[in-house]
Amino acid sequence: MKAIRVYEFGGPEVMKLVEVERPVPAADEILVKVYASSVNPADYIFREGGNELMRSFLTLPMGLGLDAAGIVEELGSEVTDFKKGDKVYGVPNFPGDGSYAEYIAARASQFSLMPHRITFNDAGALPSCALIAWNGIVDLGNVQPGKRVLIHGAAGGVGNLAVQFAKAMGGYVIGTASAHNIDFLKDLGADEVIDYNNERFDELLRDVDVIFNASPVRDESIRLRSADVIREGGIFICTHLDQPLTDDFLIALAHKNATGTLVGGGSISYTSSLSGTTGLINEGKVKAVVSKVYPLQQVADAHRESETKHVRGKIVLEIRQENNSDETV
Repeated sequence: MKAIRVYEFGGPEVMKLVEVERPVPAADEILVKVYASSVNPADYIFREGGNELMRSFLTLPMGLGLDAAGIVEELGSEVTDFKKGDKVYGVPNFPGDGSYAEYIAARASQFSLMPHRITFNDAGALPSCALIAWNGIVDLGNVQPGKRVLIHGAAGGVGNLAVQFAKAMGGYVIGTASAHNIDFLKDLGADEVIDYNNERFDELLRDVDVIFNASPVRDESIRLRSADVIREGGIFICTHLDQPLTDDFLIALAHKNATGTLVGGGSISYTSSLSGTTGLINEGKVKAVVSKVYPLQQVADAHRESETKHVRGKIVLEIRQENNSDETV
């Protein structure tokens, strides 16, 4: 089968399309015939050799790709939740061989049945970002009707889902984004959108219950200014696992009896996050946002575009084309 492998750390050119053995699923795994994956910031960080948080987990040669959507081809002996032919999406094992591949074997518990009536390309754009956005908005943020929610980086892969999740939970949603994404975010349900290039959110807002920082930009000033607008007893949630919350920021939050935390860790549940996402998509309350689709052979171009950090939604890698025999379930 064809798969992307990295034999040395570096730029987009180090990704090689090679022939490798098709994996065999272990007892608790499923073999997935992959139709789509997507490009996440983590992918190019891993490709370059990782950050302080992840470097020790990376060994060469290495596969890339966190997201996968496809059809169950084989079942491990202990798997009972799926059957051959099921359409699934999820986040395969990491560290592992990645999902930029024609087939992957990964734990069944990391997958869910795909939503009805969406394409593999749409499904491939969702899983890892859905896990993070669900963890931040639902698990940690506990967004409920009437809560005021501020989302930094609202037009990105995690941010656009956070907007949709927060709105689906009944929140009053405010997003920060560039001017050309204002109408896009309002169409997704944002009640207000602040142009971060020309407006300062800390001059326009007060008494925000939940602040979710999904921006790809690491900027301590965004955190400190967020502390100025948070409500007494509010919560600040950040996706930057590689940038611990500083003492100065935590002290600023403490002045308002507010909490600061990072997404992830043991608080992420694949099952609840993916099944919750599936439910909202099937109800028409959430949709995948795909900015561009690249074939697997053009993975280097896909990475270069992702690294601009100005992608609306997600860039999808089409591993194989969907055809008429792959009818939606």
